[in-house]
Amino acid sequence: MSEAVTPAALDTLFTQARTHNGWRDRPVSDETLHEIYDLLKMGPTSANCSPARFVFIRTPEGKEKLRPALSSGNLEKTLSAPVTAIVAWDSEFYEQLPMLFPHGDARSWFTSSASLAEETAFRNSSMQAAYLIFACRALGLDTGPMSGFDRGKVDAAFFAGTPLRSNLLVNIGYGDASKLFPRLPRLPFADACQLV
Repeated sequence: MSEAVTPAALDTLFTQARTHNGWRDRPVSDETLHEIYDLLKMGPTSANCSPARFVFIRTPEGKEKLRPALSSGNLEKTLSAPVTAIVAWDSEFYEQLPMLFPHGDARSWFTSSASLAEETAFRNSSMQAAYLIFACRALGLDTGPMSGFDRGKVDAAFFAGTPLRSNLLVNIGYGDASKLFPRLPRLPFADACQLV
C-alpha cells in the first residue's frame, strides 16, 4: 500500500470533485449501492466499531417521507437526486463489537460510559460518511453532503423505536455540471496547519 495513486485518481477523489446541487436523469442501481458500501466499510474506525448505518432513499415514497425534515434550500436538490443517503449512527454499536473486535472486550469500554459511546459513534459515523463520499467518487458518482435538515424529524420518520440517530444526509447521483456553484476558496496550509 505504499504506492501513490495516479494524478487522475487524485482529480477524481479530491481536486476536481465537487459538491453537486443538480442531477442528471440517470438512476443509481441497487448493485452500485452495494458496491459503494463494500468500499466504504473498509475504511478504519476506532476499534473497528463501524457505528454508521445507511438508509439509501431511492423511491418517491421515501423522498416524500424525508421531505418534511428538509430545509427549504435543500428541498429541490434532494428530491431530484437519484439517491439520498441518511448516514446515521447506532447508539448501541458496541453490541457488534464481539464480532467486529474479537481480540478484546471492547464492548465493556462503551457499556460503562454512555458519553464515550455517543462521542465514539458520532465521530466514527462522520468518518464513515466521508468514506461514503469517496467511495461514490471512486465509482464515478457525484455527491452532495448536507446538514440542513431537522434531525428530530428524520429520526422520528425513519428510526422511531430504534437506537439509530441521524448524522447527515448525502445526495448521490450523476451531477449536472451546469448547476455547480463556483468553487469556493480553501484555507492555505499556513492558516490551517502547524508543524511542530
